[in-house]
Amino acid sequence: MRILKENHQGFSTVLALSLIPLSGFATDIYLPSLPAMAKDLHVSASAIQLSLVLFMFSIGVSQIFIGSILDSFGRFRISIISLALFSMTSFVIAVVPNIYVIYAMRIIQGITIAFIVVGKRAYFVDLYSGEKLKHYISLFAIIWACAPIMAPFLGGYLQSIFGWRSNFYFLGVLSFLFLILELIYSGESLKHFHPFKIRSIAQTYSGMLKTADFTLGLAIIGICFGLVVIYSLSSPFIIESVFGYSAVTTGYSSLLSGFSIMTGGIIAKSLIKESLAKKVITALVVQTSFVFLMIFTVPFGSNIYTLIGFTIGIHMCGGFIFNIIYGYCLSRFSKNAAVASGLTGGAMYMVSSVFSYGFANLYAVKSQTLLGIANISLILVIGILFMAFNRYRKVRVSNELKTALA
Repeated sequence: MRILKENHQGFSTVLALSLIPLSGFATDIYLPSLPAMAKDLHVSASAIQLSLVLFMFSIGVSQIFIGSILDSFGRFRISIISLALFSMTSFVIAVVPNIYVIYAMRIIQGITIAFIVVGKRAYFVDLYSGEKLKHYISLFAIIWACAPIMAPFLGGYLQSIFGWRSNFYFLGVLSFLFLILELIYSGESLKHFHPFKIRSIAQTYSGMLKTADFTLGLAIIGICFGLVVIYSLSSPFIIESVFGYSAVTTGYSSLLSGFSIMTGGIIAKSLIKESLAKKVITALVVQTSFVFLMIFTVPFGSNIYTLIGFTIGIHMCGGFIFNIIYGYCLSRFSKNAAVASGLTGGAMYMVSSVFSYGFANLYAVKSQTLLGIANISLILVIGILFMAFNRYRKVRVSNELKTALA
């Protein structure tokens, strides 16, 4: 087994941070191409949107189960195999333009991305502790938000110049380069391997999921991400089909959306010592205000500027809440880092894919008004879940304080 060399740890850490947004790149780079793909493949908008949902759902399901595999068999070799498979399937999608082949390849990609991202998040728990670990964990959501900023922006230009297949050629080349760098500079970071015993693993999962504040936190971050996904699914068709702009404009709109998510995460990091409840409640109130403005200003004018302007505010608040609750869930069970990481990431993708695709089709989101209605529905659910989450969190803090004083 190849152990991570001490003199390579610095660059390996940079690689680990760089691979965290790969899931976002694989999700977002072809968003501006959705209308063109639907037209080229002769399928409906919902059929091509399903390729994104299947990818996200497969990531989610996989992350729930693979944390224990990574804790038992290590991170490095599995990451290498996953990068190789992801690269291969990207080229297959570009070469074989068939919707059912795309569905199959996207499911495989979701599984491989799950192994890569969960392993890289657990890498930091393997090597760091204390304030340094908190520092890196607080960076995860910010770095992850780089993908929604850069990927659609790049994808819009790739679509405009080369067509939708170029997005997948790009993903294939990028992942292959990461594979080479990993082979040169990375190694196994896990120091203590856990036996792969189904019963004990099931007990670990059960114990985590029975922890109310953790489970409610998973649902909250999933729906927060769902706000972004529902915009990602619907905005290409609103911007390109309704407003008549190009795929490049869709890319710019997603860039601004991603930048707002990252900004929200940065603000949350700067307020890390403030009251969790106060921060989240304030963000929810501000976010709700933006959604009402999005809906009730439509009679006075609906255009790309109002659509993107209100979305920036909504997503900034979402990124703020996401960063806070994500960090809480990720650090909740430090002794089973990969399992906790897998459950956190897995639930996020599963919940967001189900809610976003469900609400996008329930409301048939093809306008600013319908997007606002879908948003307010999701925010209402977040608010209800947070009230329950905060109550259980207070009970946990109180119990820990009593134990410390005993």
